[in-house]
Amino acid sequence: MGEVFAGRYELADPIGRGGVGAVWRAWDHRRRRYVAAKVLQQRDAHSLLRFVREQALRIDHPHVLAPASWAADDDKVLFTMDLVAGGSLVHLVGDYGPLPPAYVCALLDQLLSGLAAVHREGVVHRDVKPANLLLEATGTGRPRLRLSDFGIAMRLGEPRLTETNLVVGTPGYLAPEQLLGAEPDFPADLFAVGLVALYLLEGAKPDAKALVQYFAEHGTPPAPKGIPEPLWQVVAGLLQPDPAARFRTATGARKALAGAAELLPEPDLDDELIEIFDQLGPLPPGFGPAGPLKPAPGVARELIPRGDSDPDADAASGRNGGAEPTGTGSLSDTGSFRLPPPQALPTPAPEPYTLPHDTPHGCPRNSPHGTADSVPSPSPAPPDAPPLPQSPAPSAPAAWSAELSAADLAATDPSLTASYTARDPQLPSFPRPMAPPTARARPPGHGRRGRRARRGRPGPPAKAVVPILLLALACYAVGFWALTRVV
Repeated sequence: MGEVFAGRYELADPIGRGGVGAVWRAWDHRRRRYVAAKVLQQRDAHSLLRFVREQALRIDHPHVLAPASWAADDDKVLFTMDLVAGGSLVHLVGDYGPLPPAYVCALLDQLLSGLAAVHREGVVHRDVKPANLLLEATGTGRPRLRLSDFGIAMRLGEPRLTETNLVVGTPGYLAPEQLLGAEPDFPADLFAVGLVALYLLEGAKPDAKALVQYFAEHGTPPAPKGIPEPLWQVVAGLLQPDPAARFRTATGARKALAGAAELLPEPDLDDELIEIFDQLGPLPPGFGPAGPLKPAPGVARELIPRGDSDPDADAASGRNGGAEPTGTGSLSDTGSFRLPPPQALPTPAPEPYTLPHDTPHGCPRNSPHGTADSVPSPSPAPPDAPPLPQSPAPSAPAAWSAELSAADLAATDPSLTASYTARDPQLPSFPRPMAPPTARARPPGHGRRGRRARRGRPGPPAKAVVPILLLALACYAVGFWALTRVV
């Protein structure tokens, strides 16, 4: 069993070595798949700073292999990325030698596409070389290249982690301005792309120093043997010693490459078929295609599948390990459970059809008084069919038979000669009451309450009425007395 990081990542076997650490094939117990894990090799502050820079990159592009997650355990740290099994361009050239120009154009186009995404994030890779250009195991299909290893990459404007007179990179793939101590910039990555192109076309590592000297003394040399002139013009534009004369952006170089690829001759049918196969060795003992055969000590218990758990521990904890059938509740690649297939929904019953109000009462849609243009009538009943029953059978159609006339319907039920709606077959055949007409909205004061309010509006309170009546009575008495005195 391998070493376990943070209860999740179990190291299986080393598969490479990067700029600041070793690369392992590891099993991710959460995502249930193999990943590539870069483990910090040196535990000093300088390497840790580079490690932090690399794991902080989050570039989502199909041709960029950037870190996906990270973990720390005691004095060790690691970050993970997709596991790419097809090897690097070094393996490809070692197997086939010089590659066909059309095939090289496809690889360079993907490399420039990924590099353009990196440059858009303001990052200079600083270590573009064949060993850092990985390939998916696509067989004889279209190749898929991934730009990897951002161990010495840096963003423009960030402080350098090396001394001013110290150059970081791979000898043989450094731009001339880097050797002179200039600040890292995007054209330096493009110079390395030109050297990678020569490596693929010639099948051997180019002499960068001799190329720079020739360019400086004689200008652009003629196209080497076996390299088409249109493609050589693009490669020479990448190899210019003066950064000002070089392609300034990966996107510009990619456009020029696309134009050159259209001018290349068609590939010969006798050309050797290039196959990119799995370059990783067999899994070490204790590991299988579905992960470790037995969980190692240190793996988080909640990440251990039921079938792989310890039976004794399951019995002690009350779990029935392995009781569920294989595949039930298993984790997918993204760590989520597979859901069971959806159950078929019951077919809803057909909606009853309502005749419009402008159709004469009791007339079917295909009678002489109605129309049958918009809705097709149900299939006619057979000649020997019995009269329409009062209570339709459950299997009877929801719509009335088109063969019944208005007289038949009236004879069956007189109430059906009025506007009707086809009844639900499951309901008894009582005449359905007609829906009352839609009540119109009345203005305030015009409803039943309004009329009642006008008829029975209350008067003034009794405390005010009694004094007024007494005062009126006194006035009446005084007036009557005055009249008697006059007479």
